[in-house]
Amino acid sequence: MIMNLLHTLYQVFLPISLPVIGGILLKRFRNLDSKPIATMSLYVLTPAIVFNTLLHADISIQDIGTTISFSLLSLVLLWAIAIGLSRILRLNQEEQAGLTLISTFTNCVNYGLPLVLLAFGQLGLDKASVYVIGQMIIVNTVGVFFAARSQFSVKQAGMAIFRLPAIYATVIAILLRVTDLSLPGALDSGFAMLAAAYSPVALVVLGTQMITMGTTSSTIPAERTISSSNRAFWAGISIRLVGAPLLSWLLLTLLHVEGILFSVLLILTSMPTAVNAVILAGQFNAAPKLVSRCILWTTLASFIVMPVLIVWLQ
Repeated sequence: MIMNLLHTLYQVFLPISLPVIGGILLKRFRNLDSKPIATMSLYVLTPAIVFNTLLHADISIQDIGTTISFSLLSLVLLWAIAIGLSRILRLNQEEQAGLTLISTFTNCVNYGLPLVLLAFGQLGLDKASVYVIGQMIIVNTVGVFFAARSQFSVKQAGMAIFRLPAIYATVIAILLRVTDLSLPGALDSGFAMLAAAYSPVALVVLGTQMITMGTTSSTIPAERTISSSNRAFWAGISIRLVGAPLLSWLLLTLLHVEGILFSVLLILTSMPTAVNAVILAGQFNAAPKLVSRCILWTTLASFIVMPVLIVWLQ
């Protein structure tokens, strides 16, 4: 067990840590503005990796149906758990919205995709592609609803989806597969090159975001009371690090999911809280300080939890 854990740390988390540390150092000593890089990642590299992966993915219709069913079930159940805990802990509306964002949305894009690729190879990335695309859609629809409630606009959410180039990349890749058409070799190689650039760039962005969370969360206006905020914080940590993996394992078992799809979906739903959650929290006043604290600490904790989980799955 110990040797397997050390092997996983060396083979998977050492490569991941290097660009993350690079992003931390660039932000700390060169005050790197990560927004242009994050924009490039979202609008160029993410659609490239989604398109390239879906075009060549070894994934069946059954895998797609299972992934969608699992995603929707886990979303509903995690939302119900967050609401139930909010009422038990007597959290206010802002903290309840923040806890819901923490519980339901994971960093499966910037962190999850590179991790799955290193841990499970190209086949693992193929299996992860459907879940990740679904999360992009959910964050820009259900995520807005969770954060805003009374400010929710169906039109706003719909427009947010259609501003994501990854959605168009998905549609084009599916059309090419359905019609059995193939890209010219040079064009296919170009998309493959862009896709290969995704992981290091996304991890550098993650590093800059981690140090930003650690240094700016104190400037965000304080929530109602310290004790209430602490209750919400520990509830969010508990759901993301313990509740979500256990719930995912139970759902995957009940759905009779096996093999690499089981491992990939369990890993992706056990990821730390998504960085996008704090953007929604700040925009709609859904306890942004609480959300940013949970993003930072669940990300740090994941460097301990994830290797253990991967070793157990292997």
